[in-house]
Amino acid sequence: MPPIPAWIQRKRLIIPISVTLLSMVALVLTQAKEHSLWIQDSAVATSDGTLPKQPVCPAPSTPDPLLGARTRKPGRWVGTAHLAKEVPIVVMAGHADSQGMNSAGTPGFAVGVNKQAPMDARMRDELYWNLKVQAAVVLLGKARALNISSYNPPALTIRNDNHPKTNWSQARVRSAKGEYILEIHFDAYSPYGFGSGLIPAINRPLNTIDESLGKAFGRFPRLFRGGLGGPRRGISILEIGMLEPPLEQKLRNPNTQRQTIDCLALRVVDALEQGVNRSPDEGGNGPQGSDPQTNPADG
Repeated sequence: MPPIPAWIQRKRLIIPISVTLLSMVALVLTQAKEHSLWIQDSAVATSDGTLPKQPVCPAPSTPDPLLGARTRKPGRWVGTAHLAKEVPIVVMAGHADSQGMNSAGTPGFAVGVNKQAPMDARMRDELYWNLKVQAAVVLLGKARALNISSYNPPALTIRNDNHPKTNWSQARVRSAKGEYILEIHFDAYSPYGFGSGLIPAINRPLNTIDESLGKAFGRFPRLFRGGLGGPRRGISILEIGMLEPPLEQKLRNPNTQRQTIDCLALRVVDALEQGVNRSPDEGGNGPQGSDPQTNPADG
């Protein structure tokens, strides 16, 4: 087994809260232009704000022709807590505030192995695609009348995890208000990655959106790697798939990029829609061979 790169470890540097007013102002002034650029780049709406044409997408199967393999380390949890149809859903892009750090996300197979140029020199390829899918999910979700929005931090690099504008800080506050926080990720390429699946939040009961996403993408153990920082703050992490061929090739190919992003967004939004419309007593949604009760010991 090759050594695990630093970007796989997903551990962020914890810095004491000592941010002065001057440093906070500098952060905003020096990176406001950068933030505006990458938010614009992530948009998927047409100039008049209309939705792109409904894509023709492959049906889920095993192995999945769109996502690739599901996680090789599956969980056995089941989400049963019912959510109201109008529950606020906030979609974040994983690693949006940690570029240039050990937790910047995977560079993807194309960059990490084939040494191709990154899609955007300001960020790892994972964040580039996270932003594209995030924007597409929110656009389609609004068209489906979901109470859905996005959150993007004001800078690509915020070294203090406790800064109020990081994904983690925003998730902690919003989750406490009852909002559902979904963070889009792509997993590392083989042999480091595991595959597609949901790592649900661990600061609240598992609910029907968790269940629906787990059914659509697969389930990681709830306490994956002992419990990640995001899920401890109310984030459900959705690993779309490993950032490697053939998924990565379809994303990078200009002829298939738009359809691939739209199909990924459709898979996410279908699951979100089913999650808020599902009664808690509906059966048949758990993983094969699972007990209908959540088992915190094995996830």
